[in-house]
Amino acid sequence: MIYQSLLTTLQERNKVSVSELKKVERVQKTSVTESVPQLLVKLGLCSELDVADAFVKSSHFEKVTSGQYPLEIQLPETVSFRFLKNYHIIGLSHTDNDITVAMMDPKDQSNIDALRLATGKQVIAKVGLLSEIDAALDVQYGEDRSKMDKLIDDLAVDDLGEEDLEHLKDLASEAPVIKMVNLIMQRAIETKASDIHIEPFEQTLKVRLRVDGVLQEIDAPNVKSTAAVISRIKIMAKLNIAERRLPQDGRIKVQMLGKELDLRVSSIPTMYGESVVIRLLDKENTVLDFAGLGFAGRHLQQFIDVLSQPHGIILITGPTGSGKSTTMYAALKQLNTPERKIITVEDPVEYQMEGVNQIQAKPQIGLTFASALRSIVRQDPDVIMIGEMRDIETARIAVQSALTGHLVLSTLHTNDAAGGITRLLDMGLEEYLLTSTVNGILAQRLVRKLCPACKVGVVAEPEIVKELRLRRFAPEGDIILHKSVGCPACADTGYRGRLAIIEFLPMTDPVRKLIMAHEEAGAIQKLAVAEGMQTLYENGLVKVIQGITTLEEVMRVTTEA
Repeated sequence: MIYQSLLTTLQERNKVSVSELKKVERVQKTSVTESVPQLLVKLGLCSELDVADAFVKSSHFEKVTSGQYPLEIQLPETVSFRFLKNYHIIGLSHTDNDITVAMMDPKDQSNIDALRLATGKQVIAKVGLLSEIDAALDVQYGEDRSKMDKLIDDLAVDDLGEEDLEHLKDLASEAPVIKMVNLIMQRAIETKASDIHIEPFEQTLKVRLRVDGVLQEIDAPNVKSTAAVISRIKIMAKLNIAERRLPQDGRIKVQMLGKELDLRVSSIPTMYGESVVIRLLDKENTVLDFAGLGFAGRHLQQFIDVLSQPHGIILITGPTGSGKSTTMYAALKQLNTPERKIITVEDPVEYQMEGVNQIQAKPQIGLTFASALRSIVRQDPDVIMIGEMRDIETARIAVQSALTGHLVLSTLHTNDAAGGITRLLDMGLEEYLLTSTVNGILAQRLVRKLCPACKVGVVAEPEIVKELRLRRFAPEGDIILHKSVGCPACADTGYRGRLAIIEFLPMTDPVRKLIMAHEEAGAIQKLAVAEGMQTLYENGLVKVIQGITTLEEVMRVTTEA
């Protein structure tokens, strides 16, 4: 079989399973026009990038990047646009003797023979991404409109009334609307976005993706299709499409571009319709080891030491979107052994973990954090994880659980580690209970990582070194600060991925004395720094000097202590 080496490479990279390959074989027997690589993408078993990279690895084809497609037509009129579009082929260059083309499937000998006959020249084949080839063909052959624009042409929404529910259901189930929503989701997956924001305004419908913590606007459907697009998402999430006056939450499980995704959907009513935010939870790309999250050196050792204690409370603090849940799951993964029983109460359950008993809180039926916790203790757990300490009742039960020999993990929304102590005191928790149960408080933020392919190092100016006191982290030699540049590998942003900058406040005896004396957060922070705690800002500077991120990123998410 001509694709055997391709399929072997995909299997070695854990992109496809044996059962999925059998599925492709079954479908191919009934498909005349589509080759194995096309079916892998069409069936959602692999992404276009997976297939292209496998061709490069298995057959040593050269891969074409998005910036290498020419704007002018490179093939003679004897090669029809329909042929190129159907088989995802585009001309890159030509000489008197040969033509160079990019193909989604460079092993398709019948198409290469057809090109040779039509042009009378030898064909040099390279591999390209299906969507990039199609987009470049549209540019070359004068059809330079986005896929979204073309889908809007197919959609008849002029006569849609707000109250026409049956029509809305029908419209949300039509091919153009389904393709629009799928296109938005595909774009989000390809750019590794964490959230999709769909926001209706009076004259426009905005679609924005949060990539590495920063929002980016993308092609959006016409404002006339707002109701249909939002209804489609609500149908997928099993929400009530007739209810437009109240917030709703739901989930969607979807397999797309070779990934199995868990999507969390939230809708709220706004002035011009419902605003929808979709959180993408990609199990494959979720890093659940401390080193990958940005923990290193003393911080890592301190956190692992606290996790290894048999009882007490460990708190993780930070604003929304600072990676608290991911750190919590990494801690649970570390604790998840056959000897321990772990029970969690979450709202919502973000990642499902094998061997962990996870409870979804449902306040509308009375299953709150506090009520679930009371029952959990009777289940004889070793470790309890509470999604968030929202009220004094939850905090008190957590403290009682810690006092009776359980290890409790939870999160708080505060700006730094010392702020977690004052937040619990403000809730009404007694200081003697706090000092006897809390083992340590971790604060964190997420910064974008520099793209390794294009980052550029510059020797730091002496004034900068002096102003930021960088010599405490690198006593000798030149200090190199890196800048983000931008290249095709990082979509010209200069950054790829994120990691945490952290500060860890262990509960030492001097800190306990300050808490008992009702000292404010600033005094506790000052003492912790004197005892050797590295602040968020300082941990960020260390990662700047290591060439992992930029000074601008650290400044964006922290303030100097």
